[in-house]
Amino acid sequence: LPVVSYALPALIAIGQVIHQRSGRFNPLRSLTRHRTLSVLTTLQPTNGGFLEATPLTSFVTMSLAGMGLPDHRVARRGARFLRHSVRADGSWPIDTNLATWGTTLAIKALRHNPDDLTPAQRDALRAWLLGQQYRAVHPYTGAAPGGWAWTDLPGGVPDADDTAGALLALRHLARPDQATLEAGALGAEWLLGLQNRDGGIPTFCRGWGTLPFDRSTPELTAHARRAWNAWLPDLPPNLAARVQVASLKAERFLTGNQRTDGAWLPLWFGNEAAPDQVNPVYGTAQVLLGTEAVPSLRAARDRGLSFLAGQQNPDGGWGGAQGAPSTMEETALSLEALADADVPAPQEALE
Repeated sequence: LPVVSYALPALIAIGQVIHQRSGRFNPLRSLTRHRTLSVLTTLQPTNGGFLEATPLTSFVTMSLAGMGLPDHRVARRGARFLRHSVRADGSWPIDTNLATWGTTLAIKALRHNPDDLTPAQRDALRAWLLGQQYRAVHPYTGAAPGGWAWTDLPGGVPDADDTAGALLALRHLARPDQATLEAGALGAEWLLGLQNRDGGIPTFCRGWGTLPFDRSTPELTAHARRAWNAWLPDLPPNLAARVQVASLKAERFLTGNQRTDGAWLPLWFGNEAAPDQVNPVYGTAQVLLGTEAVPSLRAARDRGLSFLAGQQNPDGGWGGAQGAPSTMEETALSLEALADADVPAPQEALE
């Protein structure tokens, strides 16, 4: 069972530093030093940025410099990536590029007004998204073909959230052609291969739940289920049957992982102003959006809707939790979830 750590390059780099500075001779570790550095070189994308992320790339580069290898190929390419990604004001973004994620969000936001996109724009977007689907085994995670990453740059890694988002976006771009149907089936299959034994969906690959990024999480599970449901009518019969079974497992996972107050806690997009820096508003809204018209989740959805409406701040907005400063993202997601609900939502919250 393959398990990937999101921070594998950093783990290799810090292990090298500790070994270098320990002053103790360990023949086994010495033998593996060159091997792990070779693995690190293999994991580095062509542009030098590990996962297109400034913190991770910086940490690896500093570690190599700290062990006396500032001229190592990985360190040089990492430094070049950092020089090229610095902003005009001297700051760096955490992630340098979210083109795929941003594009799919925009397409999904326009789904209620399909005429806002011209046929030519739809064709261009569809072609671009199809071009971002991984069609070979990924060298970093060993992921099978069929997924999407958050970026079109070489440091991206296919993940559940972006794959589900791309599948939904392609579905919203009018009736699919043959190439899109094939991509949709491959993407649905990829998500099936990601599902954990508990029925939930992790971020990058299946696992035992001991690492954060192989742990099942509600917001990704709901997003994947939503994508499966959108593509179900056009999937080959055998694949459609497997998707239906997986969807039932996902529904059971969501029911079993709801808090008693009705909230679902996400793994991603925490909120620094909320207790424990988690974001129950984001997690709950995403699960509600991903489980519209699911009879088995009616009671859970009712509890989730009640929780979400109750998190509204006096200024009319939502933050990561009640009392946390209202933000555009949490407010928009909450309003969308309440407005799209298939059960009555408190009207005063919508107003």
